[in-house]
Formats: sequence, C-alpha cells, structure tokens
Amino acid sequence: MILLNIDYLPGKEFEVLGMVKGSIVQSKNIGRDMLSGFKTIVGGEIKAYSEMMNEARSIATQRMAEEAQSLGADAVLNIRYASSAIMQGAAEVMAYGTAVKIK
Repeated sequence: MILLNIDYLPGKEFEVLGMVKGSIVQSKNIGRDMLSGFKTIVGGEIKAYSEMMNEARSIATQRMAEEAQSLGADAVLNIRYASSAIMQGAAEVMAYGTAVKIK
C-alpha cells in the first residue's frame, strides 16, 4: 500500500475510490500520567505522551490502510492527521485520506 500526503501519484493515472479513515482513542496508565504531571512543573518533553501519540498515529494509519485495502485500493493519497483531547490523559487520533486504484 502506497501512503502519501500529496494529491497525485507522479507519472500514474488512478481511479478515486473514496475517503478512508482510521482512528483510535488512547491513554496512558494512571501511574505514568501522574509522573508526567510532575514534568509540567519543570518543563521539557513529556516522553510518555510523545510515545502515546506516536503509537496512536501508527495504529490510526494502519486502520486507514486496512479500510483502503478492503476497497481494493493500491494507495491512499492526501493523508492528513487530526487529534483531540477526549479527557485528561486520553486523546483521539484520526488518519484520513483518499483511496485510489492505480490504472
């Protein structure tokens, strides 16, 4: 599966199959959440949350690619990510793009 954040495939013609998306709501365990809270006092990167968001983006991307594959797509173009806080320590990450079939 070709995954790109551009809206074309260089040198290729394709048929648009439609929008596909994948999402996840993810949180860290309460122990890590409490330890991360202390980091806000001194500043700096909160590695537990960076790891959580990287993992969530990866899962959302995988789910989007699986949806595209179920449509018979060869690629997903114009991929975008969105995230939002659902509650303290939990975030939703969504990946979405356009599924296409290469001619």
